[in-house]
Amino acid sequence: MSLECAASVAEGPLSYVKEQSGRQIEEARKRVGITQRELARDLGMGVRWLREIESGNPKSKLDDHLRCTYQLGLSSGHILIPLLFAGQRMCFPKQLGGGDLCDLERLCIEVIAERNLSQLTNALTPRWRSPSMAAGAS
Repeated sequence: MSLECAASVAEGPLSYVKEQSGRQIEEARKRVGITQRELARDLGMGVRWLREIESGNPKSKLDDHLRCTYQLGLSSGHILIPLLFAGQRMCFPKQLGGGDLCDLERLCIEVIAERNLSQLTNALTPRWRSPSMAAGAS
């Protein structure tokens, strides 16, 4: 299995993210069974703008993609994970781009939480002197 880049820094990862996000938003909206008009109304935006989002228009704003994602109960992994790759100047593998990245998103959150929890635990754990050290000091 060869690694194919879906988005690189040079190609503009935002365009890729908006295209993939638009597709996922449209599929989720249809799966939920609501029209563009209903979703646009619920989000306080025009139907025309929602069409632009769903079509992956590069001029659409990521915050509008996120609003749609949250409204439809989608994971934001399809937006955020490719951007993490781009931030590290790494290509995002096409093999990851088509599916639901919810599990990968949750794993990232767990790793971040575990790391911060470990640091917090270490900072709050008292450093007890061993009995041999205390006896030797007197």
